Amino acid sequence: MKGVKRWDAIIIGAGIIGVSLAIELDKRGLRVLVVEKGEPGQEASWAAGGMLADFPLEMPVALRELATASARMYPEFVHELEDESRMRIDLRDQGTLLFADPAKLVAPHDSSLAALRGNSCTFPKPLLELEAHLAPDNIARLTGLFLQERSVDPRHLTAAAIAAAKHREIDFSSGNHVLAVEVEDGRAAGVRTNKSQFAAGIVVNCAGAWAGEIGREVIGGKDAALVQAERGSGGFLPLPTRPVKGQMLCVAMPEKELVRHVIRTPDVYLIPRSDGRMLIGATQEESGFDKQTIPQTIQKLRREALDLVPKLAEARFLEAWAGLRPGTPDALPILGATETRGYYVATGHFRDGILLAPVTAQVMGRVIAGENPGFDLTAFGTARFRN
Repeated sequence: MKGVKRWDAIIIGAGIIGVSLAIELDKRGLRVLVVEKGEPGQEASWAAGGMLADFPLEMPVALRELATASARMYPEFVHELEDESRMRIDLRDQGTLLFADPAKLVAPHDSSLAALRGNSCTFPKPLLELEAHLAPDNIARLTGLFLQERSVDPRHLTAAAIAAAKHREIDFSSGNHVLAVEVEDGRAAGVRTNKSQFAAGIVVNCAGAWAGEIGREVIGGKDAALVQAERGSGGFLPLPTRPVKGQMLCVAMPEKELVRHVIRTPDVYLIPRSDGRMLIGATQEESGFDKQTIPQTIQKLRREALDLVPKLAEARFLEAWAGLRPGTPDALPILGATETRGYYVATGHFRDGILLAPVTAQVMGRVIAGENPGFDLTAFGTARFRN
């Protein structure tokens, strides 16, 4: 790729996963470019709720170790971003009140529930002392658990991460849609976008719901037959990511601390912010790349929130939106190296991209450096999609 500006590594996607990894690679001495099809931080990261929900019985077994490790990293992760960006991030540690259907909480063979009931899953006070405005009759059929979880404002977090990356002089190219990873002599050589080309020996696909749309383009002196054979081989598997739409809304509570804890039920979740806002979410819809909000859906979420906290009838509506989570067939992220040398993937985090950002950056930094990742990543590799 003569005449094309060159970096050590190119990150495709400027959400919290991509930007956190860019910072990690910069710490390791690499010159990094982040390429984003729109504006940095304005897709799934901007639309997320920010619950750092690492409760084992709500997630796939394979993901539990990573989730717990990442949740523990969060205070230091936020502190570093605040320090470098000079921006404040709303990280709350009041905990979560989880109201779950016992039949759906855990499989019969899973012994985790009994152990957790003896530890983090008891209310430290009577329920109405924790949240005076809850309507107990509407959650009576559910099992109530108190979880020592945090929550974070993803918009604060992502804006601070982008500012920290720019403070480190990490390069960004916005409004550049990556069409293909360019491969030369069997290894990544850079990317081709709708506007230009960028060269690097390391490329990481962090494109979220759009990750599967990025193809491969072989460059160099190979003949057409060999190029076609390579395109059809198992050496460059398409990533089976898909967009999973989530609609939610935000209100201003009538009292700044009307609700203090995150509240989760099978139908709705409430996420209070320190400034008196509350997020109410969220749906899970297979709607392709459609990000339109549906008034009836937003009203349904609002009614479900009122069933939990009737005083929210006095709340002032602020905004509603929809985001596209990156889903995968087995609901697990895709992490690690691909069979094309120099080409890596960190995507498919579904509902857990905010939670898993710190550990993803750490693990992928190690993988790219050829180090032991510190976790067994077998369940997250691209090879699982070969058949």
